[in-house]
Amino acid sequence: MNPTNVQALVRRTHEERVLAALRERGGLSRSQIAERVGLSRTTLSEITGVLIGRGAIIVTKTDGDVRRGSGRRAELLALDPSSGQFLGVDLGHTRVRMVVADAAHEELASGVATYDASLGWPARRQAAFDLIDAVAVEHGLHFGALQGIAVGVAGPDAGARHAAHEAFAERFDCPVVVDNNTRLAALAEAMTEDTPGDLAYVRLSDGIGGGLVIGGRLVAGGLGAAGEFGHVRVVRGDQPGARCRCGKRGCLETVASLPAVIAAAGVPDAAALAAAVAAGDPDATSAVDTAADALAKVLADAALVLSPARIVIGGSLPRVAPQIVARVAAAVGAELAAVGSGLPDVRAARLDDEDGVRGAIAALYQQSPLLAGYVDPLEPPTTVSRGSARV
Repeated sequence: MNPTNVQALVRRTHEERVLAALRERGGLSRSQIAERVGLSRTTLSEITGVLIGRGAIIVTKTDGDVRRGSGRRAELLALDPSSGQFLGVDLGHTRVRMVVADAAHEELASGVATYDASLGWPARRQAAFDLIDAVAVEHGLHFGALQGIAVGVAGPDAGARHAAHEAFAERFDCPVVVDNNTRLAALAEAMTEDTPGDLAYVRLSDGIGGGLVIGGRLVAGGLGAAGEFGHVRVVRGDQPGARCRCGKRGCLETVASLPAVIAAAGVPDAAALAAAVAAGDPDATSAVDTAADALAKVLADAALVLSPARIVIGGSLPRVAPQIVARVAAAVGAELAAVGSGLPDVRAARLDDEDGVRGAIAALYQQSPLLAGYVDPLEPPTTVSRGSARV
């Protein structure tokens, strides 16, 4: 690590300790902060000056109402309630969702905007920037003190993730981590468990993706594609299957994504699919069962290799056709029981469509044990690792 990076890491560490003290205790004087974080008054003065200049903290009042005597009144510093510290973005195939949180890890605002699936990645990123700007104006927020941004990008396209990293880093001039959005959703789901452990997550929506939490940690794999269940081929034999967005034919995504099931059921949209499934329409039932059986085969094979304690199925399709979870659970159980393997707990996701963006926010919190030692293989080599998260 070069000296410049070391200095930046030390400075950011000092900043985080000051922010943590204010987060825990509210308004404090500089001397009180120095006592709590163990910094010299000179260093603390420099750090607080930078944080005030960036808008991370503000001078709220003096201690005149509690101080006795005629000595000089000390200023009390506090977190700026309008300062966004963490920004999470989920760039999906048909919509972008964002959430901004403060230094106390409390959500300040969120928003969503839709676009056509044919929209290119540059236009999707611009849609994200427009949404962020609109939400900031609506809620009176500023991003002058951002501690980090996490961006989830749909699909396995490494180029799209590289471009997103560059665009967000240039726009906001702060640490940025970019990952697959469903891998971040897996992180968010794992954090809903009382004791995070091994978990395989798959999301069935406009596309299909997934993520793995192994040994209590989110993993990307050596090539960065861990959990890409959607691009496992499930259609074989004489018929090659439909063309997938990845370029292959017969991928799970061509059978079990929401658009694929809607098309197979012969209905116009998700609402019509839900109604048809609820009414017991044979075409809709057959389409859902076909999707469930294909997904179960992929997840059973993965479970034989990885032996996760939990398999979580999320996304819009299970919300439209919730019986898909029970069918997958039964099929996975039958497949694994035949070889004497332990059976994972197969359940529906607890989080809704915000799972990816909340996972993005979670990826920025140093307190997350799931990110200890996590290294995104797409990160630029100059990115600095701090605490338990790579940023």
